[in-house]
Parts: sequence; structure tokens; C-alpha cells
Amino acid sequence: MIDKLSWIAVYPEIILAVMACVILLVDLGVKSPMRTVTYVLTLITLAVVAALEAAYATGGQTFYGFGKMVVVDPMGSWLKCFSCIALMVSLVYGRPYAFDRDMLRGGEFFTLSLFALLGMFVMISGHNFLVIYMGLELLTLSSYALVALRRDNATATEAAMKYFVLGALASGFLLYGLSMLYGATGSLDLNEVFNAIASRQVKHQVLVFGLVFIVAGLAFKLGAVPFHMWLPDVYQGAPTAVTLLIGGAPQLAAFAICLRLLVEGLLPLAFDWQQMLAVMAIGSLLVGNLAAIAQSNLKRMLAFSTISQMGFLLLGMLSGVVNGNQLNAESAYSAAMFYAITYVLTTLAAFGIIMLLARAGHESEEISDLAGLNQRSPLYAGVMAIVMLSLAGLPPLVGFYAKLSVLQALISSQQTSYLVLAVFAVMMSLVGAFYYLRIIKVMYFDAAQSPVHAITAPADARFVLSINGALILLLGILPGGLMTLCAQSISSIVKTLGS
Repeated sequence: MIDKLSWIAVYPEIILAVMACVILLVDLGVKSPMRTVTYVLTLITLAVVAALEAAYATGGQTFYGFGKMVVVDPMGSWLKCFSCIALMVSLVYGRPYAFDRDMLRGGEFFTLSLFALLGMFVMISGHNFLVIYMGLELLTLSSYALVALRRDNATATEAAMKYFVLGALASGFLLYGLSMLYGATGSLDLNEVFNAIASRQVKHQVLVFGLVFIVAGLAFKLGAVPFHMWLPDVYQGAPTAVTLLIGGAPQLAAFAICLRLLVEGLLPLAFDWQQMLAVMAIGSLLVGNLAAIAQSNLKRMLAFSTISQMGFLLLGMLSGVVNGNQLNAESAYSAAMFYAITYVLTTLAAFGIIMLLARAGHESEEISDLAGLNQRSPLYAGVMAIVMLSLAGLPPLVGFYAKLSVLQALISSQQTSYLVLAVFAVMMSLVGAFYYLRIIKVMYFDAAQSPVHAITAPADARFVLSINGALILLLGILPGGLMTLCAQSISSIVKTLGS
């Protein structure tokens, strides 16, 4: 008999799943080529679910459902709320672009996005290996289909094949690692796995063997070195609307499963997985920043930028436990959560501008396509400049505070090795500033290519883009509210570890 609390725990998922099916059926009767009814229904669904998750989050309670297979806590609820908002923004930016490329012929663009979000929700709420993996597969299968949505486009089809093959390999790594841990601990529940490892009655070699495969699977989802090579190819090959769908909200879900698995389930093995994350962070910062300098394609450059940004995220994740002491856990993991949220915010604006500059028959994704943008549209140039400066980590933008909070977590550990990592991260940020500032130089100082086409965009997209750019600036000036939200969310998890 399923208790009432279990149903309450999955109300948002139920609403999302039911409405995805309803929207799929309703779309069969929609005649508008812009799929207006489908679009509006999708946005209403996302707004309702986001409001419900915000209500759960502000309640501040942590409770479980379905025999502790599902958890509802402030961190998960806020991440799901922000994922809904990120998907709403992605669809607002992406609809004109998708229409010009005949991707709205059916309602698949919207329904697949909702099913991908449902997968993210299951990942974020999962408190059991099987539930987490089920959510991951729902997200990735929906993402494969979205990348291949332009069936007549050879580049998109190639990107989808690469994504599918490498994604299946990474899923296999993760599943094998989880099966090893299940074999060693005899449980699929995160709390029971935590307690079994903490009891030190399980062979350490078996645990580390499984841990290696788990970290490899997670690194692929984050796009961290050395499991990063799918990212530039998929970002460049996929339609830009889909690139934003797989590069925005899913990063929040990837952060969530890293925290669920590594912290809530495997924190007693922190000494082992922190070393792996340190190596991946160094590689991501080095490869991401150096490779981005050589790119002429803007989407590919942003892909390598993502790799370097994930290096910073990993730095936050690896500084939570110092010599078995968890005193630094709250500040480190909250810094990583803050970094993930603000990175998604800037990514939305960056790819939004790329889509709004594109037109039928032309992809505006080369860096040279931005030449003279300030003369054509001061608004777009200004927002893009804010995005690039934020990604570079310059004050007073939110990217600066995100990087600063991660560096503070590293330094407060008072470990020499972490101090060296902090210095290395700052040096790599200086390298990264080159290719971000190059975009600003091209927009403001290079002559526009001829012929110059007028920039047209729907009013809703322009309005959302303006709000997006303003938030990047506002959260940089006043980051305290979001940082406090992240700290309180992580605190509720740290307090319940192993219970």
C-alpha cells in the first residue's frame, strides 16, 4: 500500500508526465505552423510545475517516498524549479529558430523537451541507484531524439550518432559501477550504501573499482576531460535550439546526481573520488581554455568553454572533505551549486543570441557573424558582452562571484594542494579571458559583413533576453540571496547524511 506522502513526493512528476501525454495528443489537432497552442500549453505546464517545486522548496522539509526510493528536499526542489524555468526560456528562444528549420512540423520538439525534463526530475529526486539510472536514461534517450530531429540534415544526424554511441558507453560505465557497489554493499539505497561503506566491513578495493566507473559515467554527463570529446561535436552539429536544450537545464540534473551519488552515497570514499575529480578538473581547465582559443565556430568555442567551466564546478565538489573532516562541506557544495545555476543562466543568454541572430537558411554561428553587431542591435551586443564578461569571471557580474565562491572554498580548506589548484584555476581563467574578450572586440570594433540583414525577433524572445541579461548583472551585484538559498539547501543534505 502506497502512503499519501509518496504521492505528494511525486506530484510534480505526475503532472509533468500527464501533461506531456496530453500535449502530444492535443498537438495532433493543431493547424498553426508555429504550434501556438502546443507552445502555450507547454509553457503553462512548466510554470505550474515550477511554482509547485518552489512551494516544496520554501517549505524546507525533507521527506521520502516509495520506500526511500524518492527524496524531496530543498536542494532537489530548487534545482527542479530552476530546470523548469531554464526549459521555458530555451523554448521561448528556440521556437522561431525551430520554425525556420521545419522542426515544428509535429509537436515532438515540445513533448520530447517535457520528457527530457521528466528524466531530469527523476534524476534529481532519485535516492536509489535504479531510480537515478532510470531518470538518466529517460533524459538521454529524449536528448538523442532531439539532436536528430532534423532528419534531412546530415550534420545533425552525425551529431546524434556520435552522441548516442558515446552516451551509451558512458551509461554502461555508470551502470557497471553501480552494479559493483550493489554487489559490495548489498543495497541500492543511498543511505544504506553510505552506512555500509562507513562501517568499513566492505573490501576497499571493490568499492574503488566500482567508484572509478561511476566517476567516468558522471564525467561524461558533465563533459569533463577526458570524457569530453562528444561535447564540441554535438554542440556544433545539433540545431542550436537543441544545443541549448542539452546544454542548459541538464547541467543542473548532472550536478544533482553527482551530489546524490558522491556525497549522499559515497562520502566515506571522498578521499578516493576527490583525487579523480582533481585530475579531471585540471584537465578540463587546461584543455577547455586552450582548445577554445583556436575555434572560429561560436558554438564549438562555447562547448570548450563549457568544459573549462565544468572544471571550476569540479573544484567546488572536490574541496568538501579535508582529511576526513566535513566542516568545509557546506561551503564547498553550495559554491558548486551556485556555480551550476549561474552557469546555466549565462548559457541560456549566449545560445539565445545565436538563435535570434540566425534566419531561415543561415546559421549565425561563426564568430565572424557577430562582426558589427553593436551597429545592428545594441541590445543583443550588450547582452552578449555581459555574457562573455560573466563567463570570463569579471566583476561585477555573476560569473565573478561564482568563481570567487569556489576559490574561497578551496582556500578555506587550508590544504597546500588545494591552494595550488586555486592558483592554477585563476591562471586558466586569465587564458580564457582572451577568447571571451575576442567576441566583444568582434562585436564592437570589426566592420559588419556585407550584406547586412535586419535582425528580427518576436517580442517575447526580446523581453526574456533582456531579463536574462539583467539577471546576470543583478545577481553579480547582489548574489547574497541565491548564495543563501544554495547554502541552506546543501545544509539540509549534510545534516541528514547516513540517516
